[in-house]
Amino acid sequence: MPNADTAAMNAHLAEISRTVAVGAHAVLVLDGAGWHGSKALEVPDNITLLPLPPYAPELNPVENVRAHLRANRLAISVFETYDEIVTQCCNAWNFFANDIATVRSITIREYAKAVKR
Repeated sequence: MPNADTAAMNAHLAEISRTVAVGAHAVLVLDGAGWHGSKALEVPDNITLLPLPPYAPELNPVENVRAHLRANRLAISVFETYDEIVTQCCNAWNFFANDIATVRSITIREYAKAVKR
Protein backbone atom coordinates (compact mmCIF):
# COMPACT_ATOMS: atom_id res chain seq x y z
CA MET A 1 0.00 0.00 0.00
CA PRO A 2 1.34 3.40 -0.85
CA ASN A 3 -0.08 5.13 2.23
CA ALA A 4 0.22 4.51 5.94
CA ASP A 5 -3.08 5.82 7.24
CA THR A 6 -6.31 4.70 8.89
CA ALA A 7 -7.69 3.19 5.68
CA ALA A 8 -4.53 1.13 5.20
CA MET A 9 -4.61 0.05 8.85
CA ASN A 10 -8.24 -1.03 8.53
CA ALA A 11 -7.35 -3.11 5.46
CA HIS A 12 -4.39 -4.59 7.39
CA LEU A 13 -6.61 -5.50 10.37
CA ALA A 14 -9.18 -7.12 8.08
CA GLU A 15 -6.45 -9.20 6.43
CA ILE A 16 -5.01 -10.30 9.77
CA SER A 17 -8.51 -11.18 10.98
CA ARG A 18 -9.04 -13.46 7.99
CA THR A 19 -5.88 -15.43 8.84
CA VAL A 20 -6.60 -15.97 12.55
CA ALA A 21 -7.59 -19.58 13.15
CA VAL A 22 -11.20 -20.27 14.05
CA GLY A 23 -11.57 -20.07 17.81
CA ALA A 24 -8.27 -18.20 18.22
CA HIS A 25 -7.65 -14.56 19.10
CA ALA A 26 -4.78 -12.37 17.89
CA VAL A 27 -3.01 -9.65 19.86
CA LEU A 28 -1.45 -7.04 17.62
CA VAL A 29 1.39 -5.04 19.18
CA LEU A 30 1.39 -1.43 17.98
CA ASP A 31 3.86 1.41 18.21
CA GLY A 32 2.82 5.05 18.50
CA ALA A 33 2.02 5.72 14.84
CA GLY A 34 -0.96 8.06 14.57
CA TRP A 35 -3.09 5.71 12.52
CA HIS A 36 -2.64 2.94 15.11
CA GLY A 37 -4.77 4.89 17.56
CA SER A 38 -7.30 6.40 15.19
CA LYS A 39 -10.88 6.50 16.49
CA ALA A 40 -11.93 5.38 12.98
CA LEU A 41 -10.18 2.00 13.27
CA GLU A 42 -12.41 -0.99 12.59
CA VAL A 43 -10.97 -3.63 14.91
CA PRO A 44 -12.35 -7.13 14.23
CA ASP A 45 -13.68 -9.11 17.19
CA ASN A 46 -10.85 -11.66 16.93
CA ILE A 47 -8.10 -9.04 17.36
CA THR A 48 -6.98 -7.05 20.41
CA LEU A 49 -4.72 -4.04 19.92
CA LEU A 50 -1.86 -3.70 22.42
CA PRO A 51 -0.14 -0.32 22.21
CA LEU A 52 3.47 -0.16 23.34
CA PRO A 53 4.61 2.59 25.70
CA PRO A 54 6.20 5.59 24.00
CA TYR A 55 9.93 5.47 23.27
CA ALA A 56 10.29 1.71 23.77
CA PRO A 57 11.87 0.41 20.55
CA GLU A 58 13.34 -2.57 22.41
CA LEU A 59 9.79 -3.87 22.90
CA ASN A 60 8.87 -3.49 19.24
CA PRO A 61 9.93 -6.43 17.04
CA VAL A 62 9.44 -4.32 13.90
CA GLU A 63 12.40 -2.15 14.92
CA ASN A 64 14.60 -5.26 14.71
CA VAL A 65 13.11 -6.20 11.33
CA ARG A 66 13.90 -2.73 9.95
CA ALA A 67 17.46 -2.95 11.23
CA HIS A 68 17.89 -6.42 9.74
CA LEU A 69 16.56 -5.36 6.33
CA ARG A 70 18.73 -2.23 6.30
CA ALA A 71 21.82 -4.22 7.25
CA ASN A 72 21.28 -7.23 5.00
CA ARG A 73 19.19 -6.25 1.99
CA LEU A 74 18.97 -2.48 1.69
CA ALA A 75 22.39 -1.32 2.88
CA ILE A 76 24.50 1.08 0.88
CA SER A 77 21.90 1.39 -1.84
CA VAL A 78 21.15 4.22 -4.22
CA PHE A 79 17.86 4.08 -6.08
CA GLU A 80 17.18 6.02 -9.24
CA THR A 81 13.37 5.94 -9.20
CA TYR A 82 10.44 5.47 -6.87
CA ASP A 83 9.55 2.22 -8.64
CA GLU A 84 13.07 0.92 -8.01
CA ILE A 85 12.72 1.75 -4.30
CA VAL A 86 9.41 -0.11 -4.09
CA THR A 87 10.77 -3.10 -6.05
CA GLN A 88 13.90 -3.42 -3.91
CA CYS A 89 11.94 -3.04 -0.67
CA CYS A 90 9.45 -5.70 -1.81
CA ASN A 91 12.31 -8.02 -2.78
CA ALA A 92 13.96 -7.49 0.62
CA TRP A 93 10.69 -8.10 2.46
CA ASN A 94 9.85 -11.24 0.49
CA PHE A 95 13.34 -12.64 1.08
CA PHE A 96 12.99 -11.97 4.80
CA ALA A 97 9.39 -13.26 5.06
CA ASN A 98 10.36 -16.55 3.41
CA ASP A 99 13.14 -17.19 5.95
CA ILE A 100 11.00 -18.38 8.86
CA ALA A 101 13.96 -19.12 11.13
CA THR A 102 15.25 -15.56 10.78
CA VAL A 103 11.78 -14.07 11.25
CA ARG A 104 11.39 -16.03 14.49
CA SER A 105 14.86 -15.22 15.78
CA ILE A 106 14.40 -11.50 15.20
CA THR A 107 10.78 -11.06 16.27
CA ILE A 108 10.25 -13.46 19.17
CA ARG A 109 9.61 -11.78 22.49
CA GLU A 110 9.51 -13.55 25.83
CA TYR A 111 6.64 -11.32 26.97
CA ALA A 112 4.47 -12.44 24.02
CA LYS A 113 3.74 -16.14 24.24
CA ALA A 114 0.83 -18.06 22.78
CA VAL A 115 -1.63 -19.15 25.42
CA LYS A 116 -3.92 -22.14 25.18
CA ARG A 117 -7.13 -22.15 27.17
